[in-house]
Amino acid sequence: MGKRQPVDAVVFDVGRVLYHWDLRLLFEKMTDDPARLEKVLGEVVTEEWHFLHDAGRELSDLVLERIALFPEYTAEIRAYASRFNETIPGPVDGTHALVERLDTRGVPLFAITNFAAAFWAGFRPQHAIFDRFKDIVVSGVERIAKPDPAIFALSADRFGHAPEAMLFIDDNPDNIASAEKCGWQVHHFTDAESLESDLAGRGLI
Repeated sequence: MGKRQPVDAVVFDVGRVLYHWDLRLLFEKMTDDPARLEKVLGEVVTEEWHFLHDAGRELSDLVLERIALFPEYTAEIRAYASRFNETIPGPVDGTHALVERLDTRGVPLFAITNFAAAFWAGFRPQHAIFDRFKDIVVSGVERIAKPDPAIFALSADRFGHAPEAMLFIDDNPDNIASAEKCGWQVHHFTDAESLESDLAGRGLI
């Protein structure tokens, strides 16, 4: 196996790498009926539908369209729009410490996140960890979402480093595969311990 190219910058995903995310956490507060909860998560406010917002669709349009399709679930659909932060319970164990260690070592930090623009505006100011990042590309702002190769091209241009000199960390295998095809070094995130081992092996921490 050939020697890996040195990494000049580390690029994190946000959801399920830096912060837990689970739509269930919001909707289980709204019903004691297991069948209704599964209907909401499986058909009404699904991750697939949410992805449309991540990719740049206007929240108000999505909500009205969904209410028209599922009027009996109006309360849950509106809660998704107004209480989204309740789906993000807190940091993923161990990853914030790794961000801090990388930053202390002077490693340039960036992020690429599939995150709706309106939701990002309500989430970002509450979390000082992002102050350590030099730039963050947000899908909802750019109206391009991972795994579209265009978001990796845009990010490389914005971050000012060659793709092959950056390590991209994401939990989603489709995003990892796309980044790798675009020439990035990659780490498929499963837990902080494995990531720590990879970063140490690269001499980054």
